[in-house]
Amino acid sequence: MSTDVVRPRTPPPWFVHTAWRVHRLLHRLSGGRFLWTTADRRGWGALRLTTTGRRSGQQRDVILGYLEDGDRLVLLAMNGWDEGEPAWWLNLRAHPHAVARLAGQEPRAVVARAAEGDERDRLWARWVAVDATLGPLAAARATPTAVVVLTPGTVTADPAT
Repeated sequence: MSTDVVRPRTPPPWFVHTAWRVHRLLHRLSGGRFLWTTADRRGWGALRLTTTGRRSGQQRDVILGYLEDGDRLVLLAMNGWDEGEPAWWLNLRAHPHAVARLAGQEPRAVVARAAEGDERDRLWARWVAVDATLGPLAAARATPTAVVVLTPGTVTADPAT
């Protein structure tokens, strides 16, 4: 019996990345009205996250799925199910201060960090409870999937700090 992980059938990564780019464009063109909320029947929402580019120092926006955990927001750094870490997570590791925008709410300053140990296990289980395909998708990747926690932060004078 083979122990190879069978990758679940998913769209190719280029398609997933393109879909998120289109979603970001629709969000911008709609003035921010095109976003999901946690009240959606899926159990998760989407937010717009503004990070500081690790090399350019420029602001970068991305639309990401999230769960709420008290006053914290929880993201998965899965890179559209492709190998490697997504650019937004690399940016946050270099510059953890960011701004999260949720539908119908004021922008909030956040500080990012990777969940570890029991906290990571608990938050991962919450994601899998919402979407059971995440386990097989993550298992099919050689790159570990970071569980990213955004905690309330303060606006800094220099967004790259």
